[in-house]
Amino acid sequence: MCAPADHGRPAGGWPPEAPRTAPDGTASARPGRVPRGVPQPRPTDHFAELLVAVLSGQRPVHAMLRHSAGQAYDELIRLAERGPLRTRGARPVVRDIGWFVPREGAIEAFARIGAGDRLRAMAFRLERGRDLRWRCTAVELGGPR
Repeated sequence: MCAPADHGRPAGGWPPEAPRTAPDGTASARPGRVPRGVPQPRPTDHFAELLVAVLSGQRPVHAMLRHSAGQAYDELIRLAERGPLRTRGARPVVRDIGWFVPREGAIEAFARIGAGDRLRAMAFRLERGRDLRWRCTAVELGGPR
């Protein structure tokens, strides 16, 4: 996870293609899918929120079981036991996310996590499986500043 970050510049199809509209100006829909004009969260956003919820004690660590692969789940268990993002005051929130795409099907991301006047750094790697689902394969948490 030491590759240089590109600070969230579009790669691998991000941002999603521009919404298409029907002749009447409304967002067109495809059967069985989300309408094209509805923005969908990026995998980096979704996983950052999940990781913050687990590491702050808002969700149990087993909530990440189906969203992780390899040693990432073991690392999450170890991190969650210490409760690194638990606070007595403000609830931790994701303030900023950036990512780098080292190859097709892999994303290395970082997030700045804020709670009150405290700022922490979190890095994680996502890999897309054969089933096309993203899973967290590594996670690291930096200390307070």
